[in-house]
Amino acid sequence: MTFHARRVTLPAITPLCLQKRVIFILFQVIKVYDENNTSKAVEVPTDVTARDVCQLFVLKNHCIDDHSWTLIDHLTQLGIERTIEDHEDVMDVVSGSGMDTDSRLYFRKNYAKYEFFKKPLDFFPDQMVSISTETNGIVDHSELIETFLKSSTCPEIHGHLHVKEQSKKSWKKFYFVLRRSGLYFSTKGTSKEPRHLQFFADFTDSDIYTVLSAKKMYGAPTEFAFCIKYNVSLQATKCSSARDLKLLCADDEQTKTCWITAIRLLKFGMQLYQNFIQPHQKQKASPMRSISENSLVAMDFSGQKSRVIENPSEALSVAVEEGLSWRRKSCHRLSGHGIPSSTQSSVPNLAIHLAQPWFHGKLSREEAQHLIIQQGLIDGVFLLRESQSNPKTFVLSLCHMQKIRHFQILPVDDEGELFYTLDDGQTRFTDLIQLVEFYQLNRGTLPCRLKHHCTRITL
Repeated sequence: MTFHARRVTLPAITPLCLQKRVIFILFQVIKVYDENNTSKAVEVPTDVTARDVCQLFVLKNHCIDDHSWTLIDHLTQLGIERTIEDHEDVMDVVSGSGMDTDSRLYFRKNYAKYEFFKKPLDFFPDQMVSISTETNGIVDHSELIETFLKSSTCPEIHGHLHVKEQSKKSWKKFYFVLRRSGLYFSTKGTSKEPRHLQFFADFTDSDIYTVLSAKKMYGAPTEFAFCIKYNVSLQATKCSSARDLKLLCADDEQTKTCWITAIRLLKFGMQLYQNFIQPHQKQKASPMRSISENSLVAMDFSGQKSRVIENPSEALSVAVEEGLSWRRKSCHRLSGHGIPSSTQSSVPNLAIHLAQPWFHGKLSREEAQHLIIQQGLIDGVFLLRESQSNPKTFVLSLCHMQKIRHFQILPVDDEGELFYTLDDGQTRFTDLIQLVEFYQLNRGTLPCRLKHHCTRITL
């Protein structure tokens, strides 16, 4: 990476003897990758934050800024990655990765980045959390997040984890306890007595990374592994090999997520909450007029005079009819662009979804799961893809309760008309767009509504 010095001339300032002031701002070129491993080099100031870089790419790529875009620190050689917090200095992260590692920055969605502020109980199972105050009183779990943000309360996360022995391939299981002072493991069962707790790590000069392909790369007992990596800029020796990592492994996804989330909260504290509320504060301060759903009304313009449709059922039927009319017009436009007449009848149902950001074409089951995991294991994260086992069908991949489920979308032929269904024909849709729109509003037979679609962009 190269440094560039630019001269910036500021206007005259007091005292009067200083008519001009020259300052030098250092710039550095960084390379950022997308999901397709396409990269783009950009020149940024050396004090740029992760949020600044994300905002830059949101503007350059005309993305919808829903505050879920994230910069990822990915270390290919070690097979680990982490979300760079919005406030973190990107150059500090890059220099902390070590020159001997293949470090990459990825621009990616992460819907789960601040979800624990909205649904804390989904991230912290009762059996893993103990909360006590200065007076040893018990704090209600509805105030769970506050205990992490206040210095007067002491949250404690505890449970079993597998740990990889240094310079060995074997893993051992210990009872771990996370406190403000650091991470400890018990040398005697599940005892929390000070004489039985041995110090394992602190997080002042280290970061928490998710381990990718944990079984293959590190022989972990499960794929739910994470690690503690010390910042090399703060060490005498560089942390560029697996032996320098402190590797841990949970038995399930929820347990792993609980540990990582708790460590993030203890490490960054109130700064994480400020990162979470900052975009919303900017929206409130914006002079642009916001329009709520309650201020919108259904209108009928079919007659000589327009009228407000007050009957909800009538409004719904009109909206559906307008949607179908729009689709028929779209299909007509498609049929007039060199498409053979023999296939015109099937084009609407087959082609109208191709441009949708939630449709990912010929994606395998494993690739779909990997993409959803990358973009956040929270309720309602989804994508649609073509079925590999049956070329005429599609699959809805959906996350619920930190687990990914796959639902087959079947085509139904009814007197020459093609429909799509998720529930064996009980509910039918003329195309996949109508299906997705319905399940975004109604849960139906699904475990939850469709909320956040997985998306890929090209930088």
